[in-house]
Amino acid sequence: MAATKRAGNLPPELVIITGLSGSGKGTVLKALEDMGYYAVDNLPLELIPKFAELTKDSPNIQRAALVVDVREGGALRKFPAMYTGIRRKVPTKLIFLEADDATLARRFSETRRPHPLGGEQTVAENIAEERKRLEPIRSIADQTIDTSKFNVHELRDLIKSGFQKGGSSSPRIRIYINSFGFRHGVPADSDLVFDVRFLPNPNYIPEFKPLSGKNSSVARYIQSFPQTGEFVGRISDLLVYLLPHYIREGKSYLTISFGCTGGHHRSVYMAQEMKKRLTRAGYTVAVSHRDLSHPV
Repeated sequence: MAATKRAGNLPPELVIITGLSGSGKGTVLKALEDMGYYAVDNLPLELIPKFAELTKDSPNIQRAALVVDVREGGALRKFPAMYTGIRRKVPTKLIFLEADDATLARRFSETRRPHPLGGEQTVAENIAEERKRLEPIRSIADQTIDTSKFNVHELRDLIKSGFQKGGSSSPRIRIYINSFGFRHGVPADSDLVFDVRFLPNPNYIPEFKPLSGKNSSVARYIQSFPQTGEFVGRISDLLVYLLPHYIREGKSYLTISFGCTGGHHRSVYMAQEMKKRLTRAGYTVAVSHRDLSHPV
């Protein structure tokens, strides 16, 4: 545990972190502790109501965070009703962390730590069982964060941006922009997909064929067509309109994919251009070009 003196006249606040094993609960707890929250990992379930009262009444503990997860065993079934009672007495926020199965399995493999549900089942079976047990809690969460695409540093930044100055507003959204080629399949993790195959194809021009959409000559060629400028303007306006709505719904990241035939020219150019537009609008944007390694 780590305590900090009351910071100014901040209202009492309790943040309860829960979710799947390997989804980053410890990282989130540590980030909040660094921001002055009194942090507790795996407090016995029956002590949580008393801890909430301390958060409300103690002169030294006003902002607190704790982790509740599958380590509680069968007692975890009592948590939804308990949470309803707690939030009547003290402002409380429930954050549920999750990640896709492949990411969770990889994290367990990298850390070589056993799953809390034990070794009698495979990691995949334990993950599925844990999802089932936690679903009643996930359904009442105030915010759900999928950490599949975050490393430790990005997750800490996300939490700090959402809880800065003691507020509990939703964090800023992180945007991932992909380029891809339809001949290699649509990226499975795409939230939004835009098809740019209607633009003239630089691949048919011999001098452009071995280059990519990041090349200035290729970019100028694509930009030379009026439909390019109109498309860029319309899509960037659409995204700038949509993103605040995604943020209000608690979405922590958005994956936007632009596809052309092979994933070398038009989609690459569009991904680069959209990153510029959204960065200028104040968003954190990362770009990847999935299919540049494939032959043209």
